[in-house]
Amino acid sequence: MPILLALLLLQLLTTLCFSAPKPETLILPLKTQTLPQGSLPKSTNKLSFHHNVTLTISLSVGSPPQQVTMVLDTGSELSWLRCKKAPNFNLVFNPLASKSYYPVPCSSPVCRNRTRDFPIPVSCDPKKLCHSILSYADASSIEGNLARETFNLGSSAQPGTIFGCMDSGSSSNADEDSKTTGLMGMNRGSLSFVTQMGFPKFSYCISGRDSSGVLLFGEAKFDWLKPLNYTPLVHISTPLPYFDRVAYTVQLEGIRVGGKVLLLPKSVFVPDHSGAGQTMVDSGTQFTFLLGPVYTALKKEFTQQTKPVLNLLNDPNFVFQGAMDLCFQVPTNRPSLPALPTITLMFRGAEMSVSGERLLYRVPGMVRGGNQVYCFTYGNSDLLGIQASVIGHYHQQNVWMEFDLENSRVGVAEVRCELASQKLGL
Repeated sequence: MPILLALLLLQLLTTLCFSAPKPETLILPLKTQTLPQGSLPKSTNKLSFHHNVTLTISLSVGSPPQQVTMVLDTGSELSWLRCKKAPNFNLVFNPLASKSYYPVPCSSPVCRNRTRDFPIPVSCDPKKLCHSILSYADASSIEGNLARETFNLGSSAQPGTIFGCMDSGSSSNADEDSKTTGLMGMNRGSLSFVTQMGFPKFSYCISGRDSSGVLLFGEAKFDWLKPLNYTPLVHISTPLPYFDRVAYTVQLEGIRVGGKVLLLPKSVFVPDHSGAGQTMVDSGTQFTFLLGPVYTALKKEFTQQTKPVLNLLNDPNFVFQGAMDLCFQVPTNRPSLPALPTITLMFRGAEMSVSGERLLYRVPGMVRGGNQVYCFTYGNSDLLGIQASVIGHYHQQNVWMEFDLENSRVGVAEVRCELASQKLGL
């Protein structure tokens, strides 16, 4: 498990008026503070945003406000909080202590009409409250009732926000999940947090150097930010069993390793008749996972090009995080990794390049002889049992990521994210 790094928001630079038809820009500048593992700051009017295995944001919820920490997830719709203590899960929201908490009944239009994109249909519990079960690709699940509550971003409040007040579930990574209270859904669904707030777009930028970052709701207009290259979102209006219609799905058209484009047919990047095969941008996933045929071709080419400088870990029984089976041995006394070929994901209208240390990830605590073990930061979706490619936040470092809901597109531009915080005067 990597060392936990937390980023503290010092000050809101602009104000937000939720009643306005078009909300003003809300900028959340962040600075780094290294904290003991499992420790998080507690301050009513500050937001906390860090990236480790997950991206998290800290805010207050309820009346009077209770501090919560939520995973920022562009791959999910419904935001939720744990509302019941359990072994290893002490960070919870207590709805009984809040005067602004209202459960959503089954008869509500919210329950009947706005949950249509949930992977599992909602149901009616014995108290006639709207009940939801959510499941995730890592085999974790959570369930509870929908409710309305006041969410506070800094000094601004968003009353009546719909979320899930969850009271049971299972976790695939209890140690990591115990550090958060819940999840903030940020996809394009009608009940996602960004949709409910009314912002037409949002952006974030994560540093690869010192783990600082910027989270922004609204328009990003900075002289120092390069023009963004946009790729359109892929829309399929017909409901298909394996296609997530409210995800940020982009069209991957090819992959370049160094100067060589992988020889793959275009059809391997296009969703099939069942919807399987979409490519999603997901802040809730750490690494990038590609469909089997694409991953196999990438693995082969990267291995071939790095053969002179990297030694393979010849252990067929070792697969990091269940889907990353390309690993190497690097001498512990080596000061830095050797030069590696840049990997570029080629989209319609834009590209995302990953180079240097972001291509390999050191497996914590694993040593073979006098060597540390590093694994390729691209994995095989087939080994995870998911029918899609997922671009995780580890490969979004030092890229300004804009999610433009209004114009149905994702924008990218390379930027030194630690310098972005400096440019904002922090």
